Amino acid sequence: MNISEFDYELPEKLIAQMPADKRQNSKMLVLDKQNKTIEHKHFFDIVDYIEPNSILVLNNTKVLPARLYGTKDTGAKIEVFLLESKENKNWSCLIKPSKRVKPDTIITISNELKVRPIKRLEDDGEWLVELIYDGELFDILHKVGNIPLPPYIERKLKADELKQFDMERYQTVYAKDEGSVAAPTAGLHFTEEILQKLKDKGVEIAYVTLNVGLGTFRPVKCENILEHKMHSETFEITQDAADKINQAKANGKKLVAVGTTTVRTLETAFQKYGCIQACHDHSELFIYPPYEFKVVDNLITNFHLPKSTLLMLVSALASKEFIFKAYNEAIKNEYRFFSYGDCMLIK
Repeated sequence: MNISEFDYELPEKLIAQMPADKRQNSKMLVLDKQNKTIEHKHFFDIVDYIEPNSILVLNNTKVLPARLYGTKDTGAKIEVFLLESKENKNWSCLIKPSKRVKPDTIITISNELKVRPIKRLEDDGEWLVELIYDGELFDILHKVGNIPLPPYIERKLKADELKQFDMERYQTVYAKDEGSVAAPTAGLHFTEEILQKLKDKGVEIAYVTLNVGLGTFRPVKCENILEHKMHSETFEITQDAADKINQAKANGKKLVAVGTTTVRTLETAFQKYGCIQACHDHSELFIYPPYEFKVVDNLITNFHLPKSTLLMLVSALASKEFIFKAYNEAIKNEYRFFSYGDCMLIK
């Protein structure tokens, strides 16, 4: 299967630079994958579309202020993008420009935090580093770190003018456990009020945690997508969530996943254990057509980048032809794309 099959042209003006004025006001394209129909709605209509006899599963991970700006002793500016915590005070990270850094180079982020590269892990700038600090790391990161917005969000305002805004809006309202370097963006549209309305309607709600890492946004570089290897991402399913999901499936309830990270968590768990089991594990699952879903029935998701693994995942759920028809419809009606953009419900 060739990567070019998952390419499409997107006008630059449709790449969302800011979120909707209110979370629930995003537009929502509703896809009926059985009847192949498309409707134009807003996210606040979601309550009408999720049946009472359903379980909604969300990823409650929280985004770290993982993008750090520092300098070497020469004054050269270096960017450190934290990816995943390792043993002791070691982390994997991306360093830019990577060629200017050697093992044991000290990168000063602030008086409270320094970074010492240990060894190069990958050719594309990934390193193992030691973080040098005293006290609580997350407290320090909230002082000196920045929310790692995707590179396609380019703004004319200074970063510090929007830092607090993104700290709030690039998190879901139910975010709980810090550890992600990107938001599970399908969840950004939810409000406490919408979640309560769904509960009042009889929709069951469960939470899982997948810490979004390099695997979610690393581009597919090989022509044949079957040669692509997903980067490992950690996830956790509590006993409470496992019991809720297994019981719901046993009772014939539809499972509505919020976001591709939730899909990969659930499908990975089922693949490994034959059911949804309480676990702390990792996922390297790459979902592409004609994958057969074992757990997920419906999906709420944003619009994804061309040639991305996320676009391949939604194509597996609703068929590539139907997804591309929906994307063309979204472009024609000027939906806003990617992380801060609009969304779609695949039912």
